[in-house]
Amino acid sequence: MEDKLVKEVIFNHPIDKVWKAITQGSEISKWFISADFKAEVGYKYRFTATEEHGSTQISGTVLEANPYTLKYSWKVGEAPIETIVSWKLESQGATTKLLLEHTGISKIGGKAAVEAFNHFSMGWDACLSVLPNYLNGEATQPAH
Repeated sequence: MEDKLVKEVIFNHPIDKVWKAITQGSEISKWFISADFKAEVGYKYRFTATEEHGSTQISGTVLEANPYTLKYSWKVGEAPIETIVSWKLESQGATTKLLLEHTGISKIGGKAAVEAFNHFSMGWDACLSVLPNYLNGEATQPAH
């Protein structure tokens, strides 16, 4: 089974604007998911999905938070397995390249790992499809 889910997107926005959107809890809550989050190493964060998405709780610890690289553990509900989510931004003139990697999914094991991989892939696609609208200043509903 593939253990690294990778998403790459180019945004027509400066790197600092994209960085703010993915690292500040108040910003994350507007486009992604209700977030108690700080981009500080060691911070224990919590994301809470909307009722429509099952009110799922996601928790973890920020592992790395350097300008333009963010990494945190990812644990869904009471699941015993933690995976890792990494965001890397790269300035490309007036645009920003975002590279998202979600790894460790194979630790879930068996058919559940394949289902989780597919679920995470669709979820990240949904999130990353909302982010450009948010960055453009358009009214958005959180993806989750």
